[in-house]
Amino acid sequence: MGYKISRITVAKYMRELGLRSKLSRKFKVTTNSKHNYLVVENVLDRNFTVATPSEVWASDITYIQTNEGFLYLTTVIDLYDRKIVGWSLSNGMSTEETSLAAWKMAVKNRKVAKGLIFHSDRGVQYASTKFVKTIESYGVTRSMSRKGNCWDNAVAESFFKSLKTELIYGNKLISKEKMELEIFEYIEIWYNKKRRHGTLHYKTIEEFNNQNKVYQNVD
Repeated sequence: MGYKISRITVAKYMRELGLRSKLSRKFKVTTNSKHNYLVVENVLDRNFTVATPSEVWASDITYIQTNEGFLYLTTVIDLYDRKIVGWSLSNGMSTEETSLAAWKMAVKNRKVAKGLIFHSDRGVQYASTKFVKTIESYGVTRSMSRKGNCWDNAVAESFFKSLKTELIYGNKLISKEKMELEIFEYIEIWYNKKRRHGTLHYKTIEEFNNQNKVYQNVD
């Protein structure tokens, strides 16, 4: 909210309120890049700060454990305001369930600007013919992280770290149906509307866009 407070002060009030931080877990690679589809160079080259909406979208897939097995979350993030413009939660890892489903939501929620860069890892879901043909029909420039380098897609990885630390780690396993509701509320109600983002100078996404008066290509 704009107040500058030291770590010591934060720690003091956390102790008084009986609050403890949740620790993140070590990164685990889940990308399947062993395929015969064409991969492309890293056009983004870790340039995660952009000036306009729909200049760069970054996408990735992670797994989420439930007491009924795994769910797979695919997200598409606009690097301009860090909004999750598209996402998909699925039981399987097919292109249709993951990258393609998240892309379809993204283009409904936000206009595709000319010259849009779509960055992802080298996973089969992003390299498959069906997905490539779909996004290239919009005139999109593809970009992929280097092999085994999660830092090339740091914004997407950072979101997954926040989600798992804030929502999942330390909590009891729940059903897939319950997890779907929790993920929806986290993304659509908390992250996209109420959460303050360090890269936006601790403003919400809505506050950031209103301050910059940028409405073109923004939902």
